[in-house]
Amino acid sequence: MRPAAFLTMCALMAFLPGPVTAAAVESGRYPNLVARLDPVVGPAEVNAKIADYWHSLFEGDEDSRVFYAAAPTADGPSAYILDVGNADVRSEGMSYGMMIAVQTDHKAAFDALWNWAATHMRYRDGPRAGYFRWQCKPTGCDADTVPASDGEAYIATALLMAAERWGSGTALYDYAAQADSVLDVMLHKQEMNGGIVAGVTDMFDARTDQVVFVPVGDSATFTDPSYHLPAFYDYWARHATGWRGRRTQDRRRWRRIATTSRKYLARVVDRQTGLGPDYATFDARPVAIGGHDDFRYDAFRTAANWSVDQAWWGKNPSAATLSDRVQRFFEARGSRYPSLYRVDGTVLDPAPSSALIASNAVASLAGGQPFRPAFVSTLWALDPPRGRWRYYDGLLQFMAVLHVSGRFRAYERPVARRGARAPNLAPG
Repeated sequence: MRPAAFLTMCALMAFLPGPVTAAAVESGRYPNLVARLDPVVGPAEVNAKIADYWHSLFEGDEDSRVFYAAAPTADGPSAYILDVGNADVRSEGMSYGMMIAVQTDHKAAFDALWNWAATHMRYRDGPRAGYFRWQCKPTGCDADTVPASDGEAYIATALLMAAERWGSGTALYDYAAQADSVLDVMLHKQEMNGGIVAGVTDMFDARTDQVVFVPVGDSATFTDPSYHLPAFYDYWARHATGWRGRRTQDRRRWRRIATTSRKYLARVVDRQTGLGPDYATFDARPVAIGGHDDFRYDAFRTAANWSVDQAWWGKNPSAATLSDRVQRFFEARGSRYPSLYRVDGTVLDPAPSSALIASNAVASLAGGQPFRPAFVSTLWALDPPRGRWRYYDGLLQFMAVLHVSGRFRAYERPVARRGARAPNLAPG
């Protein structure tokens, strides 16, 4: 179907009920919002869309790709994801690249990215050992930078999913063991260090059970709402081995952290606009550092986080209301809505952003009423971005396409200890 016809059809369907079936992880049926809008868009069309994004971002020309091969190491081929606009490599981008690779069944690319991240970004010694530098250069990490908590979260989840989808190998490619090592450091760094050493803390605040912005110094005293990933925390609670035999305790803690994040995400966004800040205190007040008390690029992802969580686990009764609120706000601003705002809705930058379009489409997974198909159709009509700023836009678009087509899944093998049966992994 041509984009114009698709958009027309979506407009006619604007008041259909929300299409999401809760608890996709348990049922194995992940919502395919595109197919529910247009039954003509079948698996072949979805496969073609995903292949187009992969080719453009991972195999394309110098104006489209973000994936670059690097020198091999003793562990094999390596590669990195380049933030083209800033000419650097970020744990965020590496973790997104790994996640996309496991979701799309590109094992060689996954292994190359993981090799580069483990070789260059992971601290090998000192108080930060086991954490990952948030920023490096394509040639490696020639200067020290702090960890950023979202990178570790996506890296650990991607490794767990690789173990479930492909099975673990050995040494660096023992995905399950490597994932556990990351989770252990995130949860127990202070105990490993014998306290707070050189300002280094756990990645989850012990008092509030919330992810910290950066686990070093004052940056560990507040959070970034877009780093709250309850969908991942409940996944960890099913798979984490636990540090030093603490499987039961650690899994219980991950479940508690997931519950806390669900409540927090409902508190941190504005009650009228649905917009939240980039940075906030643990009690959900905006943190005014460099304008990050506003709705900026980090905050784009927050609605996607609560919506994926609801689609996967069905444990957040406020998610539908939250998605409805934020989509109503953007719906009222037209098809090319501005990207940056104060949380009260005051426009800071009139330019649109495809990264925000992507996240707002994923917000539909929460099943808000009425279902607003234009958000999904606008995403589906986008091409993979090109040019200087393709890194953030492209990776968020790619993951959003996977989410709304039912192709972003919490991979799990049948496990006797959970009494689980094999999920059918059919799109919902």
